[in-house]
Amino acid sequence: MKNCTFCNLTKNDEKYLLLETDYFKLYLADKQDYVGRCIVVSKRHCRSLSLLNEDEWIDLKTIVDLTEKMCRCVLGADLCNWSCLMNDFFKSDFPNPHLHIHIRPRHKKPVELGNTFFSDDEFGHHYKNHNHFLLSEDEMKLLFELFQKYIDKELK
Repeated sequence: MKNCTFCNLTKNDEKYLLLETDYFKLYLADKQDYVGRCIVVSKRHCRSLSLLNEDEWIDLKTIVDLTEKMCRCVLGADLCNWSCLMNDFFKSDFPNPHLHIHIRPRHKKPVELGNTFFSDDEFGHHYKNHNHFLLSEDEMKLLFELFQKYIDKELK
């Protein structure tokens, strides 16, 4: 769609693309308020989870399984919070929502990435929308490489 951000991603927007399936794209989120945060985006312009067809649900289930396993194996995540809120789209007078799902790995113990440790101080509670971002550009690249290596190994 012409006026949809997700339908018109640039090459730079897709620099952290981890996986593309028939129906979805999985990205390492550029805003790492929780270490390992990812976003799943529908490849077709779809307004709601309830509008997914059966093939899309099956594809999404595969991504859920892979992403949770990746977060456990690479980062030691204890669980993942999945959210599909779509609220920001409706701040507009003419909302044009595009289905996407945020994945926030949650960690009981600190996560080591490179030589830095990150702790999830809200573990066991609802996630919070933070305005600060945890990872440097080098740490983002490292995390992307670790996730990409994991996905490549799993899909062989």
